[in-house]
Amino acid sequence: MKLTGNTILITGGGSGIGLAFAERFIKAGNKVIATGRREHVLENAKEKFPSLITRVSDVAIESDRTALYEWVTANYPDVNVLVNNAGIQQRFNVLKADARNNWSYFQNEITTNTEAPIHLSMLFAPFFATKKEAAIINVTSGLAFTPMAIAPIYSATKAAFHSFTVCLRHQLSDTSVEVIEVAPPAVNTDLGGVGLHTFGEPLDAFADEIFKGLEEGKKEIGYGSSLNRLRMSRDEIDEHVENMYKAMKNTIE
Repeated sequence: MKLTGNTILITGGGSGIGLAFAERFIKAGNKVIATGRREHVLENAKEKFPSLITRVSDVAIESDRTALYEWVTANYPDVNVLVNNAGIQQRFNVLKADARNNWSYFQNEITTNTEAPIHLSMLFAPFFATKKEAAIINVTSGLAFTPMAIAPIYSATKAAFHSFTVCLRHQLSDTSVEVIEVAPPAVNTDLGGVGLHTFGEPLDAFADEIFKGLEEGKKEIGYGSSLNRLRMSRDEIDEHVENMYKAMKNTIE
């Protein structure tokens, strides 16, 4: 995809990976719209990058997604790139989870990570197909390929979103819309809670490498440990998942 002269909508764009992408897109000469559910986070992001356009929106709510699409296309009709980045991660033991009385807590992860980006992709795809150049960038995870057993819903949602992304790429292959998948490894952000990913890859190094991949025209971009996961055999996946669970299962016991 071209990396300058775009109008770009980034979900979950106020912090973490989303904000790192926003920073690089702005510096490359793009107009960037960041959306998120926390107003104060967006305000802090705008203080850092005054040209950033912000919009409070909770992608877990269907009406918010539709309203976001209508607002963006009406006020910024040149929008031609969607970055589906918003996501949440919950770690739990299914034997201790209170799915009877607290299902909404778990359902929110499914909605945010899978339903929301699929819906947004389907809203924007026909609009983008009228453009000369456009792109949908879906942020999945290395865990879409090698699930982390202590985060079962997160892993499942990202696997589903990967599958949708592959299908979307084929369906849009005869249009002007590029479909790009970014599959991060663990990155040092606050995903899942403060301090859970301090062991992860440095955010700036990760974002720089992803932008290099975009510049090179890659359709599927990994980094660090996720690079190997994208092409593992089934036996390698099984071994990796088992070893990862053995190393981390005490965190949910």
